Amino acid sequence: MKRTRLLFVASFALACAATTARAQETASATVTATIVTPISITKDVDMNFGNVAVRSSAGGTVVLTPAGTRTTTGGVTLPTTAGTVTAASFTVNGTSGYTYVITLPTTPLTITSGANTMTVTAFTSDPSGTGTLTGGTQVLNVGATLNVSAAQPAGQYVSGTPFNVTVNYN
Repeated sequence: MKRTRLLFVASFALACAATTARAQETASATVTATIVTPISITKDVDMNFGNVAVRSSAGGTVVLTPAGTRTTTGGVTLPTTAGTVTAASFTVNGTSGYTYVITLPTTPLTITSGANTMTVTAFTSDPSGTGTLTGGTQVLNVGATLNVSAAQPAGQYVSGTPFNVTVNYN
């Protein structure tokens, strides 16, 4: 009986010692961070719809594509002397191979000539929605729709404030 008791106490002591020895273990890890080039956007060229004519009886629109071509609807026509026609152009810079999201204006932009106004809406871009920085840069072109009223008074119409194009890394 003494022997059984001694064997039991020794076994219990070994079990306690083994459990205590394995109650705590340690592992190590390293920490890494990569700083990427901040994304930036710079305006290169302002948007210009060029020369536009309108009938007195019907308004319409001029759609300027990101490629800089124009089409019309309604009573709007494009004179032979086009004037300066340019889609807005921006350069986006950042880390090569990264993609980014493009945010265009969603509210109408008012352009004025004295007390007369027109609105610019439906902004589009190329690339559309997202872009990829090849070699750390990409050109972003923006077009829109000019809304012209019937008998729109002649004049040079200019926006009082510029429109914003925002880019963010994905």
